[in-house]
Amino acid sequence: MKFAFIIDPIQRLDPGHDTSVALMEAAQVLGHEVWITQAAQLSVVDGKALAPLERVDLTPVTLVEGLWSAANPWFKVSDRALLPLEAMDAVFMRTDPPVTVPYLYATYILDYIDPAKTLVVNSPAGIRAANEKMYALQFADAIPETIVSQDKQVIRQFVERKGVAVLKPLGGKAGEGILILEAGDRNINSLVEISTNQGQVPVMVQTYLPEAKDGDKRIILLDGEPIGAVNRIPTGNEFRGNMAVGGRVAQTTITERELKICAQLAPTLQRDGLAFVGIDIIGGYLTEVNVTSPTGIREIDRLDDIRLGQQVIEWVVRTQQASNKAVAKTLA
Repeated sequence: MKFAFIIDPIQRLDPGHDTSVALMEAAQVLGHEVWITQAAQLSVVDGKALAPLERVDLTPVTLVEGLWSAANPWFKVSDRALLPLEAMDAVFMRTDPPVTVPYLYATYILDYIDPAKTLVVNSPAGIRAANEKMYALQFADAIPETIVSQDKQVIRQFVERKGVAVLKPLGGKAGEGILILEAGDRNINSLVEISTNQGQVPVMVQTYLPEAKDGDKRIILLDGEPIGAVNRIPTGNEFRGNMAVGGRVAQTTITERELKICAQLAPTLQRDGLAFVGIDIIGGYLTEVNVTSPTGIREIDRLDDIRLGQQVIEWVVRTQQASNKAVAKTLA
């Protein structure tokens, strides 16, 4: 099969950390072709989504003394061609957030891939529907008490009622812009004004979960089923556990409560075409649903001695083969 990955510039990726590289590497190891492009290079011509695609060959990372080690160079590109994305069997949309206007436009272009020919992971419509903070609100009994507002008074009243709360920008990533707000802090008004752009942009404010000090668990879901997890633990004076801000990763298991949350999400994720998802859970509460370019595979593989990327690629192959058979049956 032919796999296309819409990624950020490949030279900026970290082969020992980035899930996009893990997925590309898994596809290659399983004998498939791997092609890459970027969201800013997509076009629609004659009603078809096109992209300048480059064939990429990867040198897989190896585990050395418990850490991933990459060759230098670890990739080689060749065979550049302007092709319809329907020439691929599967397309992974793996551009990192934030979901800006150009990002959204790219998803509109991906709508012009015939789903009967090519599987797009994740669904462009699903990505548009699933703001990674707001999407969790529909699972009210799984999340901590939460408000979304740009009104300073509403936010202040919530913080005063809860004593301490966490403010999150709706378009943030990797822990960027997350703040702890405490009742009585004389800086609250200024912090809210900055975060809401003077009341012009809504933010999410959640009850602070003291269990955050014990870690922020990332669970990877494939077609609604949990396939692996890693705990991200804050270090030093940092309250955030995100790997991008220095959080330490540790092996973990998925609890019964977390399995129930996964089962609760599964039908909605499947309905929206969100096949590859990373959810974040703190203290048994769902805090985010990551659908754009969820990460964590490299860390889970290293800690648990498994290969989640290969599980994902094998699922894509099975799904696409079943789709092809269904189309052939219909045409017959």
